[in-house]
Amino acid sequence: MSQIAARQRLYRRQRSSIFHGFDPVLTAAVAVLLFIGTLLVYAATRDWYARNGLDPQYYLKRHVINIAIGALLAYGTTVIDYRLLRAYTPIVWGLGVIGLIIVLIPGLGSEINGAKAWIALPGGFQIQPAELAKISIIIGMSMILSERTHDSDEPTSRDVLQALAVAAIPIIFILIQPDMGTVFIISASVVTIIAVSGSPTRWVVGLLLVAVLGGVVATNTGVISDYQIKRLQTFVDPTVDTQGTGYQLRQARITVGSGGLIGTGLFNGPQTNGRFVPEQQTDFIFTVAGEELGFLGSGLIVILYLIMLMRAFAIARRTSDPFGRLVTTGVIAWFAFQIFENIGMTLGLMPMTGVPLPFISYGGSSMFATLIGFGLLQNVHARSRG
Repeated sequence: MSQIAARQRLYRRQRSSIFHGFDPVLTAAVAVLLFIGTLLVYAATRDWYARNGLDPQYYLKRHVINIAIGALLAYGTTVIDYRLLRAYTPIVWGLGVIGLIIVLIPGLGSEINGAKAWIALPGGFQIQPAELAKISIIIGMSMILSERTHDSDEPTSRDVLQALAVAAIPIIFILIQPDMGTVFIISASVVTIIAVSGSPTRWVVGLLLVAVLGGVVATNTGVISDYQIKRLQTFVDPTVDTQGTGYQLRQARITVGSGGLIGTGLFNGPQTNGRFVPEQQTDFIFTVAGEELGFLGSGLIVILYLIMLMRAFAIARRTSDPFGRLVTTGVIAWFAFQIFENIGMTLGLMPMTGVPLPFISYGGSSMFATLIGFGLLQNVHARSRG
């Protein structure tokens, strides 16, 4: 009995020490981003809903619920030592693939904006398996590339091919939906993990060439829908589709630019209150910040993202465990590219791909996935202290 009691006390101490071992700067940056995102989602929806006799707090309530669920998922991710995740990786990866298959089954998947990528849930909620597939791909590739069943210090060609297969199967199902934005983000994580794993440079160069060639082939063979091709054309020439994607990009630029240095004030943006920017509470949430918080408020958001990424880099440098380092760098690449893509497309610097802004945009699946990614970072940090 004394041994059992001792083990229980040790377990409680470990749980407590892990909780207190969270990176406070990373936690604070993410918490402030979540708070700002909540205000921006409310600002993007309250006025229009109120004018049309609807509940002005509809999106606010659901966004807070998404954050609460995501926070629980993030904490749950930190409870189990990340090094034990290797044993569960095949299960997590398999569930991710099953989810991607379900959305393609007639009657089960829901189509929005030309992509059949959602599963409808009770209460009007929806889940997007492709968001959660990002996590399964990162930990799956990290597991394969971090294990050494041979004497070589770097992954063999067989290891790299197995890791690429782990990524390729989900990517194929996401392409069928099609959801090119998610594929681009996953590809950034894939290349980063391959590079950091110590794989020969030829693999990284080869993957970049394959990505370029794949984009050309997809465009010419009909894999990319007409809607997505118009988005790419609008990036080159905003006047191509003035009533569709060109209109959205033009309004986004006008809205961001109208904020000036200090903005029009929270809840006081004429463009935002007039709903001139489609999908403003989701993919184009940064336009709300540009108009109502101005350059200073938007700059604060960018600074918070930089702080978050810098702390994540510090965690990756600190850990000596190959699996933890690859998981961390995969999450960093995911966050960094998605942030750059979202803000870039809002400003017309990147093609419009329909990806949400991490920790800020409205959307349950994205919020759950990014907070789980945040939990993975904290997990690696807590177990690598000292």
